[in-house]
Amino acid sequence: MSVPRIHWDDLPQAVRSVVQEYAGPVLKAQTASGGANSGIAATLHTSTQKIFIKAVPGDHRQVYTQRREMEINPYIFPVAPRVLWQVEAGGWNVLGFEHIDGRHADFSPGSPDLPKVADLVRRLGRIPCPNLPLTSVKQRWVDYADESALEFLTGDALLHTDFAPHNVLVNGRGYLIDWAWPTRGPAWFDVAVLIVRLVDAGHTPAEAATWAQQFPAWQHASAEAVDAFTVANRRMWQEVAQADSLLWKNRLAAAARKWSEYRLS
Repeated sequence: MSVPRIHWDDLPQAVRSVVQEYAGPVLKAQTASGGANSGIAATLHTSTQKIFIKAVPGDHRQVYTQRREMEINPYIFPVAPRVLWQVEAGGWNVLGFEHIDGRHADFSPGSPDLPKVADLVRRLGRIPCPNLPLTSVKQRWVDYADESALEFLTGDALLHTDFAPHNVLVNGRGYLIDWAWPTRGPAWFDVAVLIVRLVDAGHTPAEAATWAQQFPAWQHASAEAVDAFTVANRRMWQEVAQADSLLWKNRLAAAARKWSEYRLS
């Protein structure tokens, strides 16, 4: 469920005052254009630093995603910005992150960002899955996978599960943001998620499949496991698009269908 986006100046004064106790007096605030899970997502400029904040109303059902990000953050510094503080004030839950100077990744064919995205996948794959009560892939896709296929969606790798271009920041290297859904599952899973994003960005399914071959976890994944998720993911995006006709959701449903037809042909 998305959260209506507002600007820094729209926050209650009580919230802004508490945030500035941590960040310093805010001289300028720039609202982020991407993402849909935060009521506030903005870069705050002070006289000495820049801080990125995300906030959700404390009574919104999405507030638990803020707590998830706080819990997982100590384990993911090699691939993600640090959480500097968390505050609750004026009915809002606010996270303050170190600011990463970068831009959203370009996933299109021939993009110079693709090697950085691949490096990011490898770096994430080297992080052990922490002993936290993470949701599993099997739990999250249980409504879309055939019952006989659920056994293939298990594993003990730490996964992000939403490798959208707006969740990858690049400068000298790639950083993975928006850890609202840290998940436990098979090591090849994030590559499978990325394939659909590549197809959506203009790669043919064959080109996306070739790109995925650089990852050992993908090379070693069983065909039955990949096929099982391909079917489940197509069903999931189809449901998402039918429930909400936003263009980007329909595009991803089309990409998931295109990949599925190629993969299962």
